[in-house]
Amino acid sequence: MRALISTLSFIWNHPLNRSDRLGAIGRYLRWQISSRVAPGPIAVRFVEDALLLASPGMTGATGNYYCGLHELSDMGFVLHALRPDDLFLDVGANIGSYTVLAAGGAGARVIAVEPIPDTCERLRRNIAINKLSDRVVLINKGLASSEGELRFTATLDCVNHVAVDGESEQCIVVPVTTIDQLCRESIPSIIKIDVEGFEDQVLAGASKTLSSPAVLAVVMETNRSGARYGKRDDSLFAEMRRFGFVPCGYDAIERDIVSEATGLGNTIFIRDPYALLPRLKSAKKYRLINGEI
Repeated sequence: MRALISTLSFIWNHPLNRSDRLGAIGRYLRWQISSRVAPGPIAVRFVEDALLLASPGMTGATGNYYCGLHELSDMGFVLHALRPDDLFLDVGANIGSYTVLAAGGAGARVIAVEPIPDTCERLRRNIAINKLSDRVVLINKGLASSEGELRFTATLDCVNHVAVDGESEQCIVVPVTTIDQLCRESIPSIIKIDVEGFEDQVLAGASKTLSSPAVLAVVMETNRSGARYGKRDDSLFAEMRRFGFVPCGYDAIERDIVSEATGLGNTIFIRDPYALLPRLKSAKKYRLINGEI
């Protein structure tokens, strides 16, 4: 019951649902019914003409269906910051919400990195259903400070992570590479990093890439999950400042960069906020299931 109340509260209070809250609740109810009778994943509307294949338990995908953009600030920023000639690096792509957003919405080129084979297959299907294979390079590896292999949990859906000693979950061995190796021929304009607390090791393998002025911003998970590896988010902020990035938030409705470096949830690290703001302001409007942004 508590989870139900939390979900309904999130949908009701989501800024993109303010003009039609009952419509959003209707989408939630339709999903609860259809997902129980459908024999497999259901294609739900996303940004522009793009779709996401969703199954029960995929909170990110279903959140996009209920609310337009599940992570409003970060997803809105990616949409408004990217242009069709840009390269977007999606680290920890999961089933592909950000990959489809960037390639199917903004029309950018994408390198999508997902270490878990089963999840990578779901990502592949979302790329295929949107006919994005010509714009997306899919990498079934993990990222770290150097090339090699690491053990990952394999049964935790969107929170699979690099395993620690004594991990009780089923684990698999996955090849890993570095951001610098992936981006040696083309530097991304925007990078998203969501690796469940392993961010510091990913950054350690990205020094050449992050030193390039071509990288405009990095959207990174900063929710204290690094504690499982004995790391604090303070180190992420310090490392990004060392490369010249400013921790920010983004008001996707007003298209304004705001000061929101709390370290909770995600943080948008922008190299030059004042220089980037005109690009955000001038981006086209994008169609969502509940309006435009």
